[in-house]
Amino acid sequence: MAGFLVAAVLAAASPAVAPAAAEVQPSAAPAMFVVRDADTTVYLFGTFHALDGKSAWFNERVRNAFEQSDELVLETLVPEARAPGAPRPKPFPSLSMTPSASFLASTRMAISAGQSHGMQVGNGADMVLRHVAETEGKPVEGLETLESQLNMFTRMPATVAAAPRKADAPAMDSLSKSMVEMQQAWKQGDQAVFVRMLGELERGAPDTYRMMFTERNARWADWIRARMQTPGTVFVAVGAGHLAGKDSVLVRLAQLGIRSSRVY
Repeated sequence: MAGFLVAAVLAAASPAVAPAAAEVQPSAAPAMFVVRDADTTVYLFGTFHALDGKSAWFNERVRNAFEQSDELVLETLVPEARAPGAPRPKPFPSLSMTPSASFLASTRMAISAGQSHGMQVGNGADMVLRHVAETEGKPVEGLETLESQLNMFTRMPATVAAAPRKADAPAMDSLSKSMVEMQQAWKQGDQAVFVRMLGELERGAPDTYRMMFTERNARWADWIRARMQTPGTVFVAVGAGHLAGKDSVLVRLAQLGIRSSRVY
């Protein structure tokens, strides 16, 4: 479980090319929340970083809030794989910040499990929203830098980052089932599944949970509180897990005296 949640975050910080078109199935209804005062509105949309591309989640409900917004804010902005002849992207952070081999093994295992079900970062809600915003000329910024994300991964406890030398069949099967369950929960706006899995992560790897969720959620809530001082409408899109559970961004906002409500 820890391996998947870590991989989900790292997947969002991985360059990706656009995936092949997939057969789209009925509309999905991911969870979205809003906080507002007299002159500022902040939409909080929970994303899934790698999707199978089979659900029309960017439907009228989500698009209306997105189009009303003056800017898009993601967890981080990452370089994308460049097409032949395209300008060279800005360089990645120093290799001294590369996550450990055991961490990368765990991550590769989780991403492989997702890919076996057609999940790709290029289909992920974050990437889709970013591409639409850039096409429309809407400003896009990140809550944190890619360098700070990678730095967090280098500090991840080795005991959590550890993975089997070879991905055995039972482990891959379990991971694949978790990926499918979480994606389906996301499509249905079911926060309970994320609450349960976050609880498992906290019990099994408290330091990782603190670094990935508790501390970051608090920082992001502080950012939103500061942003509320500037009039306008903002569409904030972060992983669905950050909007679920006892340490969520929503809970942190409430502790700061900022009330949120669920839109969908």
